[in-house]
Amino acid sequence: MDDTAHSRDFTAGSSFPEGEGGELAPPVPANDSSGRVLPLVPTHGLLPSLERKRLQAYLALLAGDVISILATFFAVSVLYFNTLDNWSLLERGMVSAYIILPLYLTIALYNGTYSRRALTDWQATSLRALVALVLSAALLNLLAFFAKSNAELSRMVFAVGLASAIVPILLSRIAMVRFVRRRWGGTAQNRLVLLAGGPPLTLAHALHIDAGEHGLVPDLDDPQALDRLSRYLRNMDQVIVSCPAETRAAWAQVLKGTSIHGEVTHQLVREIGAIGVVHHEEAGISALKVSAGQMGIRARVAKRLFDLVVSGLGLVLLSPLLLVTALLIKLEDGGPVLFVQQRMGRGNRLFDILKFRSMREGDATGAQSAAKDDARVTRVGRLIRRTSIDELPQLINVLKGEMSMVGPRPHALGSKAGQKLFWQVDDTYWQRHGLRPGLTGLAQVRGLRGATDCEADLTSRLLADLEYMQGWSLWRDIAILARTLQVLRHERAF
Repeated sequence: MDDTAHSRDFTAGSSFPEGEGGELAPPVPANDSSGRVLPLVPTHGLLPSLERKRLQAYLALLAGDVISILATFFAVSVLYFNTLDNWSLLERGMVSAYIILPLYLTIALYNGTYSRRALTDWQATSLRALVALVLSAALLNLLAFFAKSNAELSRMVFAVGLASAIVPILLSRIAMVRFVRRRWGGTAQNRLVLLAGGPPLTLAHALHIDAGEHGLVPDLDDPQALDRLSRYLRNMDQVIVSCPAETRAAWAQVLKGTSIHGEVTHQLVREIGAIGVVHHEEAGISALKVSAGQMGIRARVAKRLFDLVVSGLGLVLLSPLLLVTALLIKLEDGGPVLFVQQRMGRGNRLFDILKFRSMREGDATGAQSAAKDDARVTRVGRLIRRTSIDELPQLINVLKGEMSMVGPRPHALGSKAGQKLFWQVDDTYWQRHGLRPGLTGLAQVRGLRGATDCEADLTSRLLADLEYMQGWSLWRDIAILARTLQVLRHERAF
């Protein structure tokens, strides 16, 4: 993607680049409160996601390194032993490659050889690859010394093969950086600049949007406005908001719930030379970094694979229970089996959560929480709420990628703690949307569930959610799922 195409401005009335599905659709009415027509919002984001493409590029570099090491050692073995038929001699030459390869890959994976910088800076990533190669060679010699197997290795093949492998490894990185710059720009990232009333700001390799023209506002009391904004931010790796001082805090709170590298501009920090500020030299402006992705790509892949395996197995194993529950609900009053309600998910995006219907049809906003002996709850509903069976259809939400098995529980938009909406109780509330919402979570296994009669009920859950987000690990997810089995029945699950 060239610089011109990737840094053009979008204004009201302009057409958006199509998303991956080529679909344009407004998630909210395309008119603001003044009746002004707003541009349609692309369902799949302004740009296709680069995350999967970057992962493919890392895998391509890794595969190239494997081929380079094996091919060079094989070629050197053939030349040194002057044979293509004597496999015992060739195997002797290749022993070094077989040992050095796993050592090299292990070191390379941990020293950043396959990182985002590898796609934009071939000198730095080549140096890291060279360090990994040298360290793996040193480890091989150390292992061979203690195993007393130095004589079994061909020193000439080892030395020449190691030196020869550097060339294709270096060339592959030069080729990758050129490819990335030609296709994705100089940053290998999707960058969005939101002009929201602050200083003029123009960055290379970025989309520029006038927030006012597109009806984008950081209104923390309007979930629909946040959902509209989330669709513009979808697939973005970095978002820079140029805004005045009076809206800076609101934009910062919104970005904290996006799980995106987010910045808001602030000229003062440039003047005083503050540390830790992001300086955009080409634009002559600085920005305060206020948010970042909650998890690295390896952690996100591991968590998503875990979600797919557990939710898929859960749907299969629990299918008899799901069918019986659906039948009982239908037989009781003939109403719909599922209760569908809008909830706020990752990045402040709205999604439809699925539950077995446990109440008579009524309020869909969640403004009135269920209470003990609630007259709205059906007989079947009382049973499935007590045992948490009503939550099981959310396994479908997990499969669709809208939820995770473990994470902060998604709340109904009208939910209140005491007399306040949830987000009015604590400014940090929106930060919990940095991860996919979960079918269960740390707050739930600690017994923090049920009605929120006072503000303290929400604050306790919020602290647990933020604690979970700060210390994610796959083993912790497994432990929370195991503990969830102990709290399926709960005295406040009415």
